[in-house]
Amino acid sequence: MRKLKLQMQITVDGYVAGVNGDEDWVIRSGDEKLWQLINELADTSDTLLIGRKMAEKFLPHFEGHDPDSPKSAFAQKMVDIPKIIFTRTLDQPFGKNTSLAKGDLAEEIAKLKNQEGKDILVYGGARFVSELIAGGHIDEFYFFVNPVLINKGMRIFDLLDKRQTLFPVGVIAGQSGVTVLHYRLNS
Repeated sequence: MRKLKLQMQITVDGYVAGVNGDEDWVIRSGDEKLWQLINELADTSDTLLIGRKMAEKFLPHFEGHDPDSPKSAFAQKMVDIPKIIFTRTLDQPFGKNTSLAKGDLAEEIAKLKNQEGKDILVYGGARFVSELIAGGHIDEFYFFVNPVLINKGMRIFDLLDKRQTLFPVGVIAGQSGVTVLHYRLNS
């Protein structure tokens, strides 16, 4: 069975975006240790899940990436990987290598996990990830904890209605000040 892995930027005080979805607090330095992990997560996955709102920013960003950029290989990887946009409102997918999932979240995730292939990676957005966490669908968590407190914004744990115990797998301290906390759902 494939695992569903969450890779998410988060503040020390538990926010994944500012009030208006802003991410100006995310440290995007050239931290090679963290980039290696990001690439490994993408390479061990063959499907990327994103919510509709995130897709509206994510897809144009990577599809329009400068081919001369040092991160162009990663951008191309994001364009090439099959992406499933979870939505209640779209009727047609947009962007390259995308499809839609509109059914019951638990059924859609179970179907994907039971398919053959590599693991499944989730990037966001906040509401979509909140629903995945509340439903106990995430198998592994990679929290990229940025050393900042923003005090207000979007959170991903507020839909929880029962306790979920996580097993610590590892910690990676980046040179940029970002620390990655890796957990596995203890089911």
